[in-house]
Amino acid sequence: MARKASKQANFNIMIVGHKGRLQYEAILFAASLRANSPDFKGRLIVAEPQPGKNWWDDPRIKQDDVRATLESLGAEIIPFESPYFGQHYPYANKIEGLAALPEGEPFVFFDTDTLVTGDLMSVPFDFDRPSASRRVEGTWPTLELYGPGYTEIWKSLYDKFELDFESSLDLSQPDEYWRRYLYFNAGFFYYKCPKLFGERFLKYAHDIKWDMPSELVCQSLDPWLDQVALPLVIHSLGGGRDALPEGYLDGDVTCHYRLFPLLYARESDRVVEVLEEVASPNKIKKVLKQYEPMKRMIYQGRGEKVRALFDRAHLPRKEQAIRNTIKRNGFWMR
Repeated sequence: MARKASKQANFNIMIVGHKGRLQYEAILFAASLRANSPDFKGRLIVAEPQPGKNWWDDPRIKQDDVRATLESLGAEIIPFESPYFGQHYPYANKIEGLAALPEGEPFVFFDTDTLVTGDLMSVPFDFDRPSASRRVEGTWPTLELYGPGYTEIWKSLYDKFELDFESSLDLSQPDEYWRRYLYFNAGFFYYKCPKLFGERFLKYAHDIKWDMPSELVCQSLDPWLDQVALPLVIHSLGGGRDALPEGYLDGDVTCHYRLFPLLYARESDRVVEVLEEVASPNKIKKVLKQYEPMKRMIYQGRGEKVRALFDRAHLPRKEQAIRNTIKRNGFWMR
């Protein structure tokens, strides 16, 4: 159902621009933003990591046609440095890239594998109370036999940063069930100031990575580090799981599709319609066809073949089952 626009203050949007897959996804994001949120007046900032000691090669967008297409869609490509992570943990681009945003101005970060399907100005952001995506499975922590449980693991992190653990819990959920504990997907997050948010996010991620509590010794932090630190940041800044009403982001207004086979398999007809509409202009098509999964899925019809494998009303409960079906039929690409 379409939502009416609110009197939302202007804010900036950040996505990450990186060579390879992300640069093409950034074009789709920018095109869908311009098509479906015409009243957005903030800056669309494509934060671009720069070469340095933590990158084995140059991570910048090299194709002139990609850069020109992004700029034609109103995006600003702004450089940032990677003093702590870089190639060792590229998911931290969303952390270190916050330094590219103007201090003191509200922002929303989105992963590039997101489409804007509605009016972002209708989203009732409270930028004083940060939050993030709740479209998440219980991917972390993974409990070991005879090891610490959810409570012990999460409490050790809150204690490390002198945060109140009890107030972060959802007491409507059972003890030792993952949904009881504050946990987000890092596909989007927002706050009133990128400097405050970014500095805290960087500190927490750095300290967890290099000085983790003993309760985390058996836990993998790759690729989960950003999603382990994120709820601590949000809680420390007065936000939480209920700061943003459901149904807007990861709902009517945006879709975090993640990979094109998954998009065609499980997302709504509206999402597919937006994808194919914004990818159709010749000047955009010419650039996107350089990326093989987009060429095959969008322009050569493989996406529709994936879509025909699934009943969207009765999808498998676990994402892995969807992936396995696509792979079994020879349509998996990333």
